[in-house]
Amino acid sequence: MAKIRVSYEYSEAEDKSIRLGLFLIACGILSLFILGFCWLSPTLQSLQSKPANCTVVSVLRPEEMFECVFTCGTDCKGTSLYPCLQIFVNNSESNSVALLHFDEQQLVLNPKCSYVPPCERDNQKNKDSVLWWEDYFTKEVSSQSFTCFFNQQRRPDDVLWRRSHDTSVLLHCVLWPMVSLLLGTLIVLLTVCARSLAVRAEALQKRKCSYEVCQDLSAAGPSARRGNKVDDPLTTNSDLEMSSPTRTLPLFAVPVRRRDREH
Repeated sequence: MAKIRVSYEYSEAEDKSIRLGLFLIACGILSLFILGFCWLSPTLQSLQSKPANCTVVSVLRPEEMFECVFTCGTDCKGTSLYPCLQIFVNNSESNSVALLHFDEQQLVLNPKCSYVPPCERDNQKNKDSVLWWEDYFTKEVSSQSFTCFFNQQRRPDDVLWRRSHDTSVLLHCVLWPMVSLLLGTLIVLLTVCARSLAVRAEALQKRKCSYEVCQDLSAAGPSARRGNKVDDPLTTNSDLEMSSPTRTLPLFAVPVRRRDREH
């Protein structure tokens, strides 16, 4: 029996869906690496700091001025000055005095100061921003304890007022790349499975049709042969001649004349 050949070529819509699935898989893997290096590592380092209770020990404002860079347009940049604010606190984890910083970004930006204001072109605006936080910690927070974050292994002499990254950043860094990866994989698998089922259904349909054709030919064979025998005139005449009785003469028969028979 000959093998039934079925086409395994994908249609245009199936080809587009497979390409879309592969594109989503590639985007998921790429975004996972990018977000992992850019956001995941700093977030994990930020989450390593433990919460502690801090109280303000002293608030200082040295005379030293620091520079910051401001932007005033696409091609416009400049530098301005701001005063340094130092807030020393006592944390309950190490029971020692440490310098308070607003978050990790400001700690990296200027490790000597507690607060780095948004850089403005006018130096007086920068100074006013620093003076506002100085009054806040001197008058309102000086006698109160607040939650700070302390990391003994990385920076034992610094504490953070708040974290720059929390668990929500970690969730988004992992969630969206995995969603893209799983969605692309699901699209590819569904397309391949649908095509495989269609190919199997087509093969079964062809086998069924070929089997029905063979059954019809085998059933119509004897009746067709009987019809051919009846309709053939040569065959009919020969059969009739063979079946009809014939008159044969004896081997030594002598013909008798009419006259002899009259006498």
